[in-house]
Amino acid sequence: MGKRQNEHGEGNYEATRKYNEGLRNFIRSGRVGRAAKDAEPATDADELQMAAAESEGKQRAKEEDPSLRGQMPKPPVHTKPDETSSTTAPETPAAPKPGEDQE
Repeated sequence: MGKRQNEHGEGNYEATRKYNEGLRNFIRSGRVGRAAKDAEPATDADELQMAAAESEGKQRAKEEDPSLRGQMPKPPVHTKPDETSSTTAPETPAAPKPGEDQE
């Protein structure tokens, strides 16, 4: 059997390998800083447009990652009941037995 052209389900492994190799080569080339500088907004209008796009994207997001603001995520909610609390029904006064005096 020959090499498969289209790998689906888990993705295209050959395309992933090529992407990762290209990314490694780009990082090793030392051009990352220059590319970041080139991506900065050139004018105030560009800066406003980028801020508007970011704001629009955030409106669609569920919540912001707390690590972006240096905050720790909320601790998980405990699912086990407290050991000090009782799992039985509260005690109620017993009904008087027939023939007993009621006060």
